[in-house]
Amino acid sequence: MTARLIDGKALADTVKAEVAQRVLALKDRGVVPGLAVVLVGEDPASQVYVRNKAAACEKAGLHSRVLRLAADISEQHLLDVVRQLNEDDAVHGILVQLPLPKHMDAAKVIEAIAASKDVDGFHISNAGLLMTGQPLFRPCTPYGIMKMLESENVALRGAEAVVVGASNIVGKPMAMLLLAAGATVTLCNSKTRDLGAQTRRADVLVVATGKPGMVKGDMIKPGAVVIDVGINRGPDGKLVGDVEFESAKAVAGAITPVPGGVGPMTIAMLLVNTLEAAERGATHLVSAH
Repeated sequence: MTARLIDGKALADTVKAEVAQRVLALKDRGVVPGLAVVLVGEDPASQVYVRNKAAACEKAGLHSRVLRLAADISEQHLLDVVRQLNEDDAVHGILVQLPLPKHMDAAKVIEAIAASKDVDGFHISNAGLLMTGQPLFRPCTPYGIMKMLESENVALRGAEAVVVGASNIVGKPMAMLLLAAGATVTLCNSKTRDLGAQTRRADVLVVATGKPGMVKGDMIKPGAVVIDVGINRGPDGKLVGDVEFESAKAVAGAITPVPGGVGPMTIAMLLVNTLEAAERGATHLVSAH
């Protein structure tokens, strides 16, 4: 048995095409959805991500603005930049690319973003809304994964879902979205005893640990849907996931490849969140007049 591949790139292209259609409808009403991306410093991976995000925006007809700031600016300078973007009506979504330089408090910077423009979904009030089942913005990676599961017609109600990795960016919000869809969710972390005993119960297994090849084929339930969020550079320079692909592929029912799986969906859902923020803004404009 070989798992079927879940093609994140093809699905992302479909999502982006839908976004482009809705952008045209907004432009007819005189609104151009705008995303501002703030990049502090010269982190090479961050530069690639930011370039990809800006390119995807332009292609779908959104306006994107990239603000590049030196690594040695003060935290206050960055907070001032965020405040100006909060007040700019042409900007519907604000994203501060992480990681930030060591002398900055990332949590404080994220809290400074207006919750209504927090298209990453990391602001404490958006995390709280997600927790209570009334999300304003869903964080892009978990949101993209839910879209992938939906496109594969994965029945989540009553399914056993195991999420490995408990970060605020992927693991925790992923668990919340799976819970909301009716799955029984186990959230594992680096302290979990006998991880394999947990992962082998999973009908749906999401792995987001940043440890290459951590989950092997013998840790997977036969026929399970495996979503690999990891993007790691192997010793040979090739990109590999957190799941050992070859051994997993022989056991799983469906699996996301790395690259070409979750990554493209993360950017697609960022466009969706920015578009939705602009649509909400346009509705407020109409009701205000």
